[in-house]
Amino acid sequence: MRIRFLLAICAAALLPAAPVGASEGGEQEQGTILTFWPLVDYRTSPGDGFSNLSILGPLIKIQQHGDERTTAIRPFVYRTAAEGEQSSATNYLYPVASSREATDVSTFQVLKLLQVNTFRKNEPEKAKSDSMLFPFYIHGTSDAYGPYTSIFPFHGTLYERLWRDEIHYTLFPLYSRTVKNGTTTRNYLYPFFSTTTGERESGFQFWPLYGSAAKEGSYERRFVLWPFYLHELKGLDTDNPTERLTVFPFYSSLESPRVSSRTYLWPFMGWTSDRGAKQEERRYLWPLVVTATGEQRQVRRYLPFYAEERSRETHKSWYLWPLYRHDGIVSDTYCRERDRVIFFLYSDLRERWPIDGAEKRRTAFWPLFVYSRDTRGVKQFSFPAPVEPVLSQEGIEQSWAPLWRIYIQRWSDAGDSAVSFLWNLYWHERRGDDLAYELFPLVSYRSQKGRTDVSLVKGLIRLRKNEAEKTLNLFWLPFGVTWKVGEAVAEQEGTMTSWARFEP
Repeated sequence: MRIRFLLAICAAALLPAAPVGASEGGEQEQGTILTFWPLVDYRTSPGDGFSNLSILGPLIKIQQHGDERTTAIRPFVYRTAAEGEQSSATNYLYPVASSREATDVSTFQVLKLLQVNTFRKNEPEKAKSDSMLFPFYIHGTSDAYGPYTSIFPFHGTLYERLWRDEIHYTLFPLYSRTVKNGTTTRNYLYPFFSTTTGERESGFQFWPLYGSAAKEGSYERRFVLWPFYLHELKGLDTDNPTERLTVFPFYSSLESPRVSSRTYLWPFMGWTSDRGAKQEERRYLWPLVVTATGEQRQVRRYLPFYAEERSRETHKSWYLWPLYRHDGIVSDTYCRERDRVIFFLYSDLRERWPIDGAEKRRTAFWPLFVYSRDTRGVKQFSFPAPVEPVLSQEGIEQSWAPLWRIYIQRWSDAGDSAVSFLWNLYWHERRGDDLAYELFPLVSYRSQKGRTDVSLVKGLIRLRKNEAEKTLNLFWLPFGVTWKVGEAVAEQEGTMTSWARFEP
């Protein structure tokens, strides 16, 4: 299987002589490699609609592939834009800030605290926007309630935010009012004083001394000296009414038609009987010792020595926590197995899709290496890996990882491969019988379909050969000595396709 290798892997240092692999009048068709490590790296593959310019190794990257353009000044900016889809995505010093542009939405955020969003429908005049500098300023529009603005802590109104239908406040925490599902809660000097009102519903609290609330036929709850005494009845209008009582830390209970649970001298001892799930659980010094048996879940936990939990499709186990952990998912459509040593020190993840037979694997050993195999069978090894074993994020791969990867290699079962060392001080690429490599500035070599090109000291001595003739150039001169190799006459001087990309 032939594969597409990313240009960053096989991009070689800039060659100041004529582009390798481009014959006269055929440069655009054959492609170009120009290298001068580590200043500039330029490659094109017109057949793929592909070009890449790298400056100062991995620091600056400008790449075009079809209608998709990538521009990067690592680690500060990484931008991808698709002209056909009229969309773009930009990361600024990932993960600090990012922006997204599409026909129906525009977003900008800084650490998720500052956000500016614009949502466009088919008609531009119906565009909506919201903005936030959390928690100090929030502005937006609710479809149900209309526009809202919050200037914290002075005064504000929020609709359908923070898990509430409405939030109103003035000089928070002096006064606030929230509405959820028809229940209104007023807080005075939050969280100490509050009242609750609604249809057939009322309550108040003076936290942490006393509080109570009730809705006729739905729920009742009360606390005294929170969290030492709590009592609650809920689901009274359902087929599973539940009563919960806590006298902390001596005793707590939960009772319903489906579940019974008791805890004595928390966390020393407790048990739960789930009649709906047909499961029994016992707890001692929770969470250190837990056992559970049932049709859908089995647990044996004796931390830190051993722990195992199984359900219908999942299983996980610890040995000498946190030394070794194994977990997995097995289903008809997806299977996943993962082994870890001391959390992220070593990780081996295997994934399978039984229906189509696809497989993936990712192995990481912090901070040394990451190895991966994708669903096409393409494998990659990179060294070192100070962040990737901990944070396996696309933004890390794009903006940061190329800066510290001294060695990277990709290869396939068909024998295609690409190697880069010290950001292409040395690079090596093979595709079938075709071969190219370079050790800057000493030697570069290209071989394809019976044609070879060998250059010493970036063209001080250069020898090109095809089936019909050889050409020798000295001292970077544009002309040289040519002589016949055999009886055949070459139709053109040795040409070579660009090594910038491999076709799949």
